[in-house]
Amino acid sequence: MFRRPVVQVLHQFVRRESEIAGSLVLERSLNRVQLLGRVGQDPVMRQVEGKNPVTIFSLATNEMWRSGENETHQMGDVSQKTTWHRISVFRPGLRDVAYQYVKKGSRIYVEGKVDYGEYMDKNNVRRQATTIIADNIIFLSDQTKEKA
Repeated sequence: MFRRPVVQVLHQFVRRESEIAGSLVLERSLNRVQLLGRVGQDPVMRQVEGKNPVTIFSLATNEMWRSGENETHQMGDVSQKTTWHRISVFRPGLRDVAYQYVKKGSRIYVEGKVDYGEYMDKNNVRRQATTIIADNIIFLSDQTKEKA
């Protein structure tokens, strides 16, 4: 009953050449990120000569946990860790909307992929950079500002 749909799904995700024809194996993989946080700086638009412009901004996400002996009784110290993410928007329509409407302190949801790259800094030192390449941005209402 379910055998045929399962086989069709598997064929969509994995294509294998026969052992006789060669050992080529093409598999799909997933590089997907979902972030919900607050913008740390107004976006900037940069353009390297000969390349498309990019809108860049930072996004803060927070992780909170309670430490102490009575974690189940809501006692103990609350700890928080903030992680900063560099968001880059290359898609032409989304890039322009992000540049115009993303503002410092805004609460947004970002979907995209992780990209690891290298660059040379001002002192000719090779640096590594982790960037989130945004595919989608959803602007969330900021209830704290709406009530004021």
